[in-house]
Amino acid sequence: MELATDSLNDAMKQAGADYATTAVLLIDHGSRRSESNDLLLEVVQMFESLSPFSIVLPAHMELAEPSIQAAFDQAVEKGAKLVVAFPYFLSPGRHWKKDVPQLVAEAAQRHFGVRFLVTAPLGLHPLMAQVIADRIATCVKQPTQGCEICTPDDACGIRQAN
Repeated sequence: MELATDSLNDAMKQAGADYATTAVLLIDHGSRRSESNDLLLEVVQMFESLSPFSIVLPAHMELAEPSIQAAFDQAVEKGAKLVVAFPYFLSPGRHWKKDVPQLVAEAAQRHFGVRFLVTAPLGLHPLMAQVIADRIATCVKQPTQGCEICTPDDACGIRQAN
């Protein structure tokens, strides 16, 4: 499954950008829990394998590495002329509105001539309904032991109040 679509190709052309010199930073909050940070790495690997972008990197706002600054620096080292910061958040809150744009702008200061933008978060997208339905189906199929995503300790099994 290739993620390059006509609309993406048209947008890249309109921006005067190409896939080889455009970096995508997938940015989350960052966590003290390594499992949470590892999930972002899996998302990055999945997106990188399916997308036409040559440079796809993880970044965390805080609490974990790589930071937005470190990821931005790495993107430029790999040849990025445009850095697209994608906040891997569901809702447009303060981090999306203020914190991420500020951190990305600060990171860009070291790299004269490199363009950047911060996209909207995941938010409301028609495919989100399918994602929600798929997750519910996965978890409901295994109501007592948890699904393949949950560990036995934090299983999503169906429970009943006593």
